[in-house]
Formats: sequence, structure tokens, C-alpha cells
Amino acid sequence: MAQSKATDIRSDLDIVIARTMARDMAKSLGFGAIDQARIATAVSELARNIFLYANTGTVAVREVERNGRKGIEIVCNDQGPGIADIDTVMQDGYTTSRGMGMGLPGAKRLMDDFVIESQPNIGTKVTCRKWRM
Repeated sequence: MAQSKATDIRSDLDIVIARTMARDMAKSLGFGAIDQARIATAVSELARNIFLYANTGTVAVREVERNGRKGIEIVCNDQGPGIADIDTVMQDGYTTSRGMGMGLPGAKRLMDDFVIESQPNIGTKVTCRKWRM
């Protein structure tokens, strides 16, 4: 049976919970230590964005299979202000929080599939996957 877990993001502690949840699922799905760390880091970045920009949202992780390959899918949803220009926020170095600007582009590099859907004043959904080799 496919595994699936979700958690709400409302605080810094919830970011840690989401990160741990994703890492634990990746481990149970047979990902190696390096990929577990990549997945956990991507989830941490995405959950932090929910907390910083939307205040609340959810992170869900689940086992996926496509063409005989197994992997993990992470879906991050919020009902925050949305992203007006996705192309701009996906540029390395772009930041609105005085950070290093590695959040979304960095998370994308850590995963195999990465899709952002966003509408201003409605919210943002990020779906990303990592496939087990």
C-alpha cells in the first residue's frame, strides 16, 4: 500500500516536522542517505517559504510510481499572496527576504521534477518528486 503523510505548517517547529516526515518516508522507500538529505533540504526550503510568505499551509508526502520507477512526491500548498512572476523567483539570487535567494531554485535543483502553480491572492502549490535510482 502506498504511503502518504501530511502536516500543517504554522511555525518554525512545523518546518522541522515536515523535514523529518519527508526524510523518514524517503528512508522507508529505500532512498540512500544523500538523496534523503536532498529531499529533506528541499522540503525544509519549501516549508519555510510557506511559513514566511503565507503564514500557514500544508506539506504532504507520498509514495509514487511511474513506469515501474518508485519515488517520493512532495506537495506544498498555501493560500497566501501567491507569486506574481514565477520566472523571476526561480532565478538564482532573487530574494524578497534578505536571504541568499536559494530557496525555490535550490529546491528545484535537489529534486527530479518541480512544478509551481500560483495565482496572486489565491495561493501557491509546489509539486516536486525524487525518483529512486
